[in-house]
Amino acid sequence: MHILVTADTVGGVWTYARELVTGLVRRDIDVTLVSFGAIPAPGQTGWIEQLQRDGGTARLIYHPTAFKLEWMQDSQADMEASARYLRELVHEAKPDLLHFNQFYYGALDCDVPRVVVAHSDLIGWWVAVHGIEPPASPWISWYREAVTRGLRLATAVMTPSQWMMEQVKRYYVVPRITGVIYNGRTPALFNPQLTKQDRIVTAGRVWDLGKNAGLLLKTKMPAPVFIVGSDRDPHGETGRLLVGDVETGVNFTPHQDEKQMIQLLSQAAIYATPSRYEPFGLAALEAALSGCALVVSDIAPLRELWEGGAIFFRNNDAEALRLALELLISDPGLRRKCANLAYERARRNFSADRMVERYLALYRSLTAAMAVA
Repeated sequence: MHILVTADTVGGVWTYARELVTGLVRRDIDVTLVSFGAIPAPGQTGWIEQLQRDGGTARLIYHPTAFKLEWMQDSQADMEASARYLRELVHEAKPDLLHFNQFYYGALDCDVPRVVVAHSDLIGWWVAVHGIEPPASPWISWYREAVTRGLRLATAVMTPSQWMMEQVKRYYVVPRITGVIYNGRTPALFNPQLTKQDRIVTAGRVWDLGKNAGLLLKTKMPAPVFIVGSDRDPHGETGRLLVGDVETGVNFTPHQDEKQMIQLLSQAAIYATPSRYEPFGLAALEAALSGCALVVSDIAPLRELWEGGAIFFRNNDAEALRLALELLISDPGLRRKCANLAYERARRNFSADRMVERYLALYRSLTAAMAVA
């Protein structure tokens, strides 16, 4: 079997694609990988080169591009050009199935089964952050139409949580075939065995108001806080989150490579997810696999994923967040119990092997249906 997979290099979809593509290649599935958003930095592609050397009988071919993503302003021309590029690549590579991690390409004009994975969306993000849908504009109208068309014409639409599937149906369209496949990470990549320090970590796009990292700056927290992630958005503008004085004990690191992040998580006692919008959240999963206790915002998708494995606090409430963190800092026994619960839940529900096997079952069912159609 040969699968063409698209990804972007801007956020967590790149990590997701790494786990998926690695699992496919190691199961002797040929993969053509195409990335959008920006040409990846050298540190982002080492895993591809390793797989190309050690992939066994399967072939992995990688095509990096710098086409804009559909949620970026003024992306219409880039989306049309990237769709033409993909059509030519499909004609040349002749894959058995297309796995798109962008909405737009679900409408690609070809006779190959098309899976679209809806990781996040602009309308749902705006509602979570602002409380209302975005104001009408030509660009928002284009975005809604493009996303709806891609979802309607896709052979199947998957989401990383049931909550995200509800967003798809609420703001766009009810797809023909739907399913939920939780994202996964490889537990062996992380180290839950190191002695923990009284540190609170959060990671993600600092410029993204949906991640809400600034909540950790609104009041004095009970232990040192480490905020990891870029404060520069895809347009090159620096966010205002950390401009000016910040609370004593807050450490801001714009970038950590994977090894540095794994080390930081392995030493941290607590991982905080203050997000207002989080359809899944790979960073919290990585923290759970690193033996961190989780303190997460009480929003529906995080309840779905972490009920019974995390301490929840009232959404967007800095004082509630402080109290939850203080509870765990002051009670090491409770903290260890919460960390163990998060770790076991992560291993049971969110492993990369589980994710890859479920996608393979989907691919086989869709290609078999196409063969008899």
